[in-house]
Amino acid sequence: MLKRVFVAPDPGRVRLRFAGRAVLGISLAVALCGLAGHSLEAAITGGLAALLALFTVTDPTVRGQAVTTALLPVVGLPVLAVAAVLHDQPLARDLIFLAVMGAGVYARRWGPRGHALGVFAFMTFFAAQFLHTVPGQLPELYVAVVLSLCASSAVRFGLWCYERRLPVVPAPAPPEGGGRIRVTTRQAVQATLGGAFALGLGQLLSDQRWYWAVGATWWVFVNTTSRGETLVRGFRRVLGTVIGIVAGFAVAIPLDGAGAPTAAIVAVSVFGIFYTAAVSYSWMMFFVTVMVGMLYGVLGVLDAALLWLRVAETAVGALGAVLAVLLVLPVTTHAITDAWIQKALRCVHACTAEAADRLAGSTIADPGPRVAELEVLLGRVRLSLAPLVHPLSPLPARKARARQVLALLDDCVREVRGLASIAADPDASHDSRLSAACSRVEAAVEALTAPEGSRGFHLPELPGAVVDPALAHLHGLERALAALAAPLQGRGGRTPAMAPEPA
Repeated sequence: MLKRVFVAPDPGRVRLRFAGRAVLGISLAVALCGLAGHSLEAAITGGLAALLALFTVTDPTVRGQAVTTALLPVVGLPVLAVAAVLHDQPLARDLIFLAVMGAGVYARRWGPRGHALGVFAFMTFFAAQFLHTVPGQLPELYVAVVLSLCASSAVRFGLWCYERRLPVVPAPAPPEGGGRIRVTTRQAVQATLGGAFALGLGQLLSDQRWYWAVGATWWVFVNTTSRGETLVRGFRRVLGTVIGIVAGFAVAIPLDGAGAPTAAIVAVSVFGIFYTAAVSYSWMMFFVTVMVGMLYGVLGVLDAALLWLRVAETAVGALGAVLAVLLVLPVTTHAITDAWIQKALRCVHACTAEAADRLAGSTIADPGPRVAELEVLLGRVRLSLAPLVHPLSPLPARKARARQVLALLDDCVREVRGLASIAADPDASHDSRLSAACSRVEAAVEALTAPEGSRGFHLPELPGAVVDPALAHLHGLERALAALAAPLQGRGGRTPAMAPEPA
C-alpha cells in the first residue's frame, strides 16, 4: 500500500519538489531558532509555523502566496497571545478555542487565503495547548514565529520557487450542496458543534491532552464538503493514527528523544507528510503521528499510555465530525458529486475549445491552464466519490458505476491532454473536421450537464482509424463523453452513481 503511494504519478515531480522544499525550509527555520538560543518550545513553535506556511498557503500566484505568508503572523500572533493569557481559565479558553475553530472554517469563503489564515489561527491556538504556553513565553515565541516564517519564505520565494515555471491553476470554489445556506457557513456551524462535542468528551478522557480531539475534528473538516467525504476522511484519520502509533512503539519510545536520530526521523516524517498529502490522507496522518511521537519524546513525556490516549482522542474527534455532518445541516454526497462532475465536464469543453482555437491559428488561445484546472477538478471528483468507491462501501452497484465514471473522466483528461500537447506544436495543421468535432463535444457536455441528463445526445458514427492526431483525440473524447451518458443517467437526471442518499 505504501509502495503504491510512493510510485503514484507525479507529473512534473511537483509532489517531490513540494516535499523536498518543505524539509529544507522547516530545517532551516528550526536551525535558525537554535542558533538564536531559543528554547525547545520556541523551536517547535517556529517549526510548526514554517510547516503551516509551506503546506497551507496555496494562492494561485507567487505574489499572492507571498502576501498570504506575510499575513500569517498578523492572524497567528494575537491568537497565540489570547491562548497564553487564558491558559489557567478553562471555560474562557474552551469557548475562545471553539470560536477560533468556527471562524477558521468560515474564512474559507475567501478562497485559498482565507483557508490558510484560518488554519494558521487554529493551529496556533492548538500549539499553545500542546506546549502549555504561558504569557511569559510570548516574546520568545513571537520572535521564533517571525524568524521561521522568514526562513521558510527565503526558501519558498528565493532558493526554490518552482511555481514560477508552472501554469496558474485557480483553486476551484466548493459547490453549493443545495439549500440557501452558504457552504462555508454550514461547515463553520458543523465544525463548531462537532468541536464542542469532541472537546467535552476529550476532556473526560484527559484534562491534559483533550486538544487532540478538537484537532482531529478540525482536520477531518479540511477539504471536505459532503457528509460522505467527511465519513471517509474520519475513518482514514483514525486508520493513519493507529498505524502511526504502532510505528511510535517501534521507533519513538526506544529512541526516547535522542537528538540526531530524532531529527532524522522528524525530517523523514515531514517529507512523508508533504509527499503523500495529495494522494493518501491515511499515510499523511501516519507521518504526522510519527512526527508528533518524536516531538513528545524530545519533550520528555512520551510513553505507551500517551500514544494510546492519542488514538482515543483522535477517534473522539472523528466521531464529533461525523455526528456534526450527519445531524447538523447535512449535505449529501450526491449533491456535491453532481456539482463537481458538472464543473469537470464544463472544463473539458473549455479545454477543447482553447485547443481548437490554437490549432485554427489563434495566438492567444492556450489550453495549458485549462488542462491543469481539469486535473484539479478531477481530483475533487475523486475525493467526492471516495465514499462510494471505498472498499467498505455496502453499495456494490453504485460503487461499480462510480468507478466507471472515474475511469471515463480519466479517459477525457487523457484525450484532452493529448489534444493540448498537439495544439502546442507550432507546426500542427488545422483539419476542417476539428470544428465539427468540437461542436459535438460542446453538445455532449451541454446534454450531460443539463437537468434532463443525457437524453437527446446521440454520437454519430465515427471512423475507426483517423490519421490526424488532433482529430483522433477529439474522437476519443467524444466516445468517452458518450459512454458517460449511461452511468450519469438515472434518478435525479444526472448522477445516479451518486444516487440520493436516504434522508
